[in-house]
Amino acid sequence: MSSSMRVVQLVRFGDPEVAFAARELPRPAPGPGQVLVRVMATSVNPLDLQTRRGDYRDQVALPAVIGNDVSGVVVETGPGADDFQPGDEVWYLAPMFAGQGTYAEFHVVDQALVARKPAGLSHVEAAGLVLVGMTVWEALVERAGVRPGERVLVHGGAGGVGSVAVQVASALGAEVITTARTRDHEFVTELGADTAIDFSAGDYVPQIRAMGGAHVVLDTVGRDTLSRSPEVLADRGRVASIVDTPEPQNLLAAWGVNATYHFVFVSSGRTKLEALGRLVDQGRLRPVIGAVLPLADVTKAHVLLEGGSIGEGRSRPRGKIAIAVHPLDQSTHGTESSDGEG
Repeated sequence: MSSSMRVVQLVRFGDPEVAFAARELPRPAPGPGQVLVRVMATSVNPLDLQTRRGDYRDQVALPAVIGNDVSGVVVETGPGADDFQPGDEVWYLAPMFAGQGTYAEFHVVDQALVARKPAGLSHVEAAGLVLVGMTVWEALVERAGVRPGERVLVHGGAGGVGSVAVQVASALGAEVITTARTRDHEFVTELGADTAIDFSAGDYVPQIRAMGGAHVVLDTVGRDTLSRSPEVLADRGRVASIVDTPEPQNLLAAWGVNATYHFVFVSSGRTKLEALGRLVDQGRLRPVIGAVLPLADVTKAHVLLEGGSIGEGRSRPRGKIAIAVHPLDQSTHGTESSDGEG
């Protein structure tokens, strides 16, 4: 095995065309309680865009390898790392802003954060589910505490996070309402949505109020969603938001329905991945992969996620944009244009 590895480094904050550079770096070695993983696939998330733009410049020292999703194969274990052995297929969320990201051929991680990859998922599929899946689980289960029979409103059900949220909420036994453009209604219904509302065609609030309101609102889009949530919430409803919203929000109406707000920034850990893996094994959760690009095309992946075009009619896809790092997992998926959020 070579002592070096290919990476794509963030070398300056700003536009994707000038932000990244391909480099060779020394291959890391696992320390006590750690495993060295050959990264078969990773993916690009809105967090990556924010990091590249410089939103977290105080926490990111350049040059830096960014990225957080990993699906791969254990190739070496450190002292005391007895949970895994070389050859095990694993998936995990790399700690955020820890100085070593996943736009790389190899990655070192504490074994406590790692879970075994569901056998029914390819590495590309698994990588596309890690961060979004863990975010949804923390928002809907650990924070909002969705219960069977409740109505859950998922904003942006055709997006990367929303498409997973619709499936998880349905698997929890909830009645699922989602906002999506009309062209995506069939798609979100197939995922498990009971009602789809075109947010671009008019005000969604009257329709949801007529249904008795939502017990839980998942905000994946930002804008005025937080301030308008009390208009659709049932009494003692809960709002979980994964969007950092710098604009002031008027939440006075939340008192009228005894609302609870949760602001979610997901943490790494094995427990959430194991729960998601069980849903995958049961056939109740599947990743939505809209595009797969090689590691050398990280710049193109960022352009796509921001809604740009990279030629051949390829624009922002529905679902996740995955990065196939090693040739063994260079599977291809069709790219479908969508304005879904997340």
